[in-house]
Amino acid sequence: MKISIENLNMTYHTGKKALQDISIQMESPSLIGLLGPNGAGKSTLMKLLVAGLLPTSGKILIDGVPLLKNEKKLKARLGYLPQSFGLYDELTVWQFLDYIAALKGIKNRKETINEVIQKTNLIDKRKSRISTLSGGQRQRVGIAQSLMGSPELLIFDEPTVGLDPEERINFRNLFSQTAQDKIVLLSTHIIEDVQSVCNHLIVINHGKILFNGTPEELIVLAHNHVGVFEEQIGGNAEKKYKITARVNTTHGIACRIVAEKLPSFAQAVEPTLEDAYMYLIMEKEVMK
Repeated sequence: MKISIENLNMTYHTGKKALQDISIQMESPSLIGLLGPNGAGKSTLMKLLVAGLLPTSGKILIDGVPLLKNEKKLKARLGYLPQSFGLYDELTVWQFLDYIAALKGIKNRKETINEVIQKTNLIDKRKSRISTLSGGQRQRVGIAQSLMGSPELLIFDEPTVGLDPEERINFRNLFSQTAQDKIVLLSTHIIEDVQSVCNHLIVINHGKILFNGTPEELIVLAHNHVGVFEEQIGGNAEKKYKITARVNTTHGIACRIVAEKLPSFAQAVEPTLEDAYMYLIMEKEVMK
């Protein structure tokens, strides 16, 4: 599958410009991380990709065919987990997944449901009513329904919210395995999830693309812009940096910062992906 987004714009009736001149190419196999602050335009982009919204202007092409002319075929190849996913509380996990399988026109429903229940570790909850599930278990049901039918395009909006650390690791591995022959688009605020599995990153803010490339390329941009210092040393200096972390040590509090130009009292360190993301957002908004 190949998705081409060309000069995409989305303006809501309130006048808010959610997306501005977005152009992206996505091709399987790939696991793409979609990053950006709240209100950056990520959810709008995902809704446009699943034909949940119509763009103000621009094109979305699926294998060279306009999305709106190929919508029915796309939805047969799509797995989607929105941030707010409604579940039918009166149904059991099995009944709900059976209902979704019927909507998707899946023929071997029993086999498919067993497969996704196993992948999402819901075997012991298959007969439980959804109303009795914890938040993390409900999230796993949402992930399970998106995997049904082995879709070629999977779009996840904050899929690991509510999951404990062990479950997050399991699902990161599942997303990575799933992306071997598909396009997986993963929107999250958890940089660790992106760093662990994604081979491509798209960073959006204020409806515009700030970065489109590999995690390694983003980290390179932050070289010599990340440093550490002991808080008492730099505490009274004119502040031209952003503290991203404070850690208690035997020598006091160590501060980790990002800055356009590191202060003289800070020691440069190798940036992480989270450092690079913070620097990119700050450079565009603050350090102009």
